[in-house]
Amino acid sequence: SLEVLQDLEDGLKKADADPSVKAVMICGENGKFSAGADIRGFSSPKRRGVGLAPIVSRIESSEKPVVAAIEGVALGGGLEVALGCHYRVAHVQARMGLPEVTIGLLPGAEGTQRLPRLIGVPAALDMITTGKHIPATEALKLGLVDEIVEENTIEAAIRLANKV
Repeated sequence: SLEVLQDLEDGLKKADADPSVKAVMICGENGKFSAGADIRGFSSPKRRGVGLAPIVSRIESSEKPVVAAIEGVALGGGLEVALGCHYRVAHVQARMGLPEVTIGLLPGAEGTQRLPRLIGVPAALDMITTGKHIPATEALKLGLVDEIVEENTIEAAIRLANKV
């Protein structure tokens, strides 16, 4: 939603400006990182506000380490947010993907550029063109996530942020 994007942008600006903040951790609510955009909003008139691609670029360009704590799902724009992060920790039961292609849409927040850089062209093309969801264990093998955990993902992400 626009509110989530605005809150994400505001939080990033605040963290970047605060010298006491050494790292940033991004997580979702209720056991889900993000299922991406609500496609019903795509047909509505142009809305004002911040877009996802500039937010992901802001995350990526942060001078402070940004760690994604992925629980549940990171799909579509949610995965693109995670791709903008410098590090990714996923719960062992998490699933990731860019499913929008299954309804005729391409990932719109530069996921098609970031994913191949991270996991290589063949694996990225498979994910981008099929829309398949991959489990955390496969994401770790591909290099999409840096660590998978069975315990509290947020605590693990904070530990990683403190380490880096």
